[in-house]
Amino acid sequence: MAAEYRCDDWDRYRMDYRQPHRELKPPPRERAVVDEALEALRGAGVLPHGRYDEDLMLAHRQAVREQFEIPWTAITPRMQRLLYALNAILRPARMIAAGVFCGNTFISNAAAAVGPGACYRAEELIGLEIKPDEAARAERNVRRLDPTGTARVLAAEAVEFVAGYARPINLLYLDADGAGGKGKSVYLDILQAGWDRMPAGAVVLAHNSVNAAERLAGYLDFVRDPARCRASVNVVLDPEGLEVSIK
Repeated sequence: MAAEYRCDDWDRYRMDYRQPHRELKPPPRERAVVDEALEALRGAGVLPHGRYDEDLMLAHRQAVREQFEIPWTAITPRMQRLLYALNAILRPARMIAAGVFCGNTFISNAAAAVGPGACYRAEELIGLEIKPDEAARAERNVRRLDPTGTARVLAAEAVEFVAGYARPINLLYLDADGAGGKGKSVYLDILQAGWDRMPAGAVVLAHNSVNAAERLAGYLDFVRDPARCRASVNVVLDPEGLEVSIK
């Protein structure tokens, strides 16, 4: 089942990519929009409930503000909160995030299991970044919040890494760009590479479901096919969007 949650100001909710910590809306409005999105996901059968600990999320946000080097990001405060909440609710034992740049998107997912925002223990959380220098920066950032090594960033090509990953994948986050003009259409290649190791109930999150919708047409057709995913919801909180699908 394919569905959509679209808040009324998604197209006006815009950030300066080089000011990642700037407040765009008052906190009650941010919280209300994300709560509505979580309720839509619960109603579609993607989530068992919509509850998460806001104090832990805010502790994570503050730690990122103080300790992460972020040259720029398209992850808005709403999206940061949503990614944290999804992982806090779903509590994936193993998560892979493809295309993590400086690590901000990765830690938005991983923070429910590591650092000051942790609410559960994960087995393995892996961020993938194809550019070695960016992967190294992301790993430095993540180490500041997670001394345990549960969350780590590797310099690797996502399709190859996921294809060779032998363990179950409980949550897959996609934000990579493929080489040779492939761009965001590489999402489908990454998903298909790991599909057989994603058990029933596994969730895949695809950033840029709005602003890259044309490039993602094949991917969106795949996850919105009820023969493959029992639900898929396009969550539109901002001009980027996030497709949330459950196998």
